[in-house]
Amino acid sequence: MLEDDFYATVKLKTGEEIFTKVAAEVEEDRTILLLSNPIIVAELKGRHGVHGYKLEPWLKTTTEDLFVIDLDDVLTMSESNDIEMISMYQTFVRQTQKSSSGNKSKLSKEMGYLANVRDAKEILEKLYKSS
Repeated sequence: MLEDDFYATVKLKTGEEIFTKVAAEVEEDRTILLLSNPIIVAELKGRHGVHGYKLEPWLKTTTEDLFVIDLDDVLTMSESNDIEMISMYQTFVRQTQKSSSGNKSKLSKEMGYLANVRDAKEILEKLYKSS
């Protein structure tokens, strides 16, 4: 291990900019970065400048929270001591972990009408023809 975990903004060679908790390790002849819950931060701008931030996961189609990238894929990296940004990150991670830990409800007929594709197609065709 090179250094303890730290918060950082990482700019990848692909142009992506992410905020994450980073741990660096030397593996054989290369340095790898372990990214914990990387997020993308977008500024929400109004008429009078920035009035908020939108946080979203870096990769949206996975439930993994730890990613490994090669240091060669990084354009630049800046350690962050911004308490506000770190607090937003930690809150986002807690909420994401809480929502993915079994709070999902199962589908039921009480939630609304359920139909198969054929039945739904017939209903929609009848509605279209009658209008």
